[in-house]
Amino acid sequence: MTYLTVYAEDASLLQRTEDPAKIADTLSEIGVRLRHWDVVTTGASAEEVLAAYAEQISKVNAEENYTFVDVVQLGPDADPAVAAGARAKFLNEHTHDDDEVRFFARGAGIFYLHLGGRIHAVLCEAGDLLSVPAKTTHWFDMGTNPEFCAIRFFHDDDGWVGDFTGDSISSRIPDFDTIVAGR
Repeated sequence: MTYLTVYAEDASLLQRTEDPAKIADTLSEIGVRLRHWDVVTTGASAEEVLAAYAEQISKVNAEENYTFVDVVQLGPDADPAVAAGARAKFLNEHTHDDDEVRFFARGAGIFYLHLGGRIHAVLCEAGDLLSVPAKTTHWFDMGTNPEFCAIRFFHDDDGWVGDFTGDSISSRIPDFDTIVAGR
């Protein structure tokens, strides 16, 4: 189940909830959409994941004019150096010229959305489709032992391109492992 924690910029806790309606309302106030799809058991390959969700992917592409979709995944069998490098890449606050839209087919990760003096930490789990508008300041944490498979949607085939802010706020807010352990 999705979990939302909201912090002030000084890392003080403002809100914590697993209530789907409260999460949707809170995220909608900042222009972020959270939807849910039924989880389908899939094979491990990107092709199998994309095939299993082809109908839902087609609907999202038609609604939002996305033209490029891929799969990113890490699990317990990943090379520790690769996993650590991937985690480090996304941990620094950044923006994108494109929307950040992710569907979690397996596992979990936290999107930290920094807007209006608050940080909304959205723990996404299997079945969650999160749509973050372009130019939203954010970062992503997959934890020290990543386990996730996500479908990513883009408006062009450039894929993931981050514009880093240089702000160190991500180092002051509880990370994935801390939030999950305190849940």
